[in-house]
Amino acid sequence: MKNLLKGMGTTARTLTGRAHTQVYPHTEPDLPDRSRGVIALLADNCTSCMLCARECPDWCIYIDSHKETLEPDVEGGRARQHNVLDRFDIDFSLCMYCGICIEVCPFDALFWAPDFAYAEGDIRNLLHDKDRLGDWMPTVPASVVPDGIQPGTSGRLGATERTDTPTPNGATATTGSTPEAESEGSTAAGKGDEE
Repeated sequence: MKNLLKGMGTTARTLTGRAHTQVYPHTEPDLPDRSRGVIALLADNCTSCMLCARECPDWCIYIDSHKETLEPDVEGGRARQHNVLDRFDIDFSLCMYCGICIEVCPFDALFWAPDFAYAEGDIRNLLHDKDRLGDWMPTVPASVVPDGIQPGTSGRLGATERTDTPTPNGATATTGSTPEAESEGSTAAGKGDEE
């Protein structure tokens, strides 16, 4: 009997107290920076290494790419090949939001964005392509993004920003993408430069 009265007292206190609920679509919740909402893609950093797709336990990441040859910048240099990302899709109807793809990405191409309101009426619309995944990138908090990456832009530091690094023989070498390379459509000019 004593436990029954104790339980009824708890119920009475709860009934007379104020509700802790929020009126969700009218007031957005204040989420912390590292909230797991949706996966954002920075396509310029993706080298099509397929690590994220191989490590995904649900196999919900689909990647297609092709190789392109870049002509040498200097006379006598050799031509290089690089992967060009054709398709990067994540099927959020299969994704379990474990974050393994984000952890294994060696080129900082995947990030958690704190957005969560992307429900669809049709399950087929939960297959997000690289353009839609890239649309989430401006919402990635700056505190989550590593140095040298601009969260609200399309990739690493801008084309006009160049860094001088010393070479072993004492001279300085300039690294970074050039405006000429970007105007020619070469998006991989600064990919190999890791700071």
